[in-house]
Amino acid sequence: MHGMFSGHRTLAVVVITLASIGVLGESQHTELQAPAADPAQRETPTANASIPSGPQALATLIEDGDAALRAAAIAWRTDGDQRKGSPPPAVTLEALYLQRILRRLSHNPMLARVVTRRLPAVLAHNTREIVASLIDIRRLAAGHRPRPELIRTGAPEPLGVLIGHYRKAQRRFKVGLHVLAAVNLVETAFGRLRNDSYAAAQGPMQFIPATWRAYGLGGDVRDPRDAILGAANYLRASGAPNYRRALFHYNPSRLYVNAVLRFARLITRDPEALEMFYSWQVFVRLPGGGDRQVTGPGSKLRSR
Repeated sequence: MHGMFSGHRTLAVVVITLASIGVLGESQHTELQAPAADPAQRETPTANASIPSGPQALATLIEDGDAALRAAAIAWRTDGDQRKGSPPPAVTLEALYLQRILRRLSHNPMLARVVTRRLPAVLAHNTREIVASLIDIRRLAAGHRPRPELIRTGAPEPLGVLIGHYRKAQRRFKVGLHVLAAVNLVETAFGRLRNDSYAAAQGPMQFIPATWRAYGLGGDVRDPRDAILGAANYLRASGAPNYRRALFHYNPSRLYVNAVLRFARLITRDPEALEMFYSWQVFVRLPGGGDRQVTGPGSKLRSR
């Protein structure tokens, strides 16, 4: 096979980037039910805020957290400059708390089923989609537990800058922004992960050298703009807009393809989805068991 990652796991799969994923609503299609608390009155959780174990308490926190995170994301987009800097603290902290809750559900599918039955329909559907993706990605990462001290991380380019790269690639190669963003998320958490993969795949979109020489358009594999354009070029040559076929060339794993497509669909459906996904952090699996957060507030904490 000639795919970018033929026969090996991507960096973010090994490091479980998406074990950090949260849950989104779908506001332009379905009116969200009123949350249990007014987001404006909600106290932003701290980085190490406790997580309850009961299903009803978890369902309430997901519903409240989704509403609060959505409100903060809208304020960031309308009042801030997304081409500069990081998300506001309210976005980062609300996103982190939801990540931790969804990680817990992904480790306990039975609890996840009980919790989702207590959520409004849209949140229940999206929670199930996210949990299924986290489980798939964990299966891909089975047996790989890199030492946290060997993981290299860095700040991603500002979201507004990345969106400009996705749009340019979409215009040039007719590959959807939603798919490019989802690949960027799954591969390296939008560039937060800086290691090469076990098969020497490099950069924010994780190209092996031979594939980059063929599709990288002469650019720098570690430059986000060049890498996104190269990924769009490769996906187009591999069958896009038949994204299932193209993504299977990108990484020949149905688990990978299904996870990317779920996140891409959320980005398409929800106007706040990209702000939310961009704000999530990275966790690594520890050699002795459990996980550790390696980016964002509270990154020295041990969590699962």
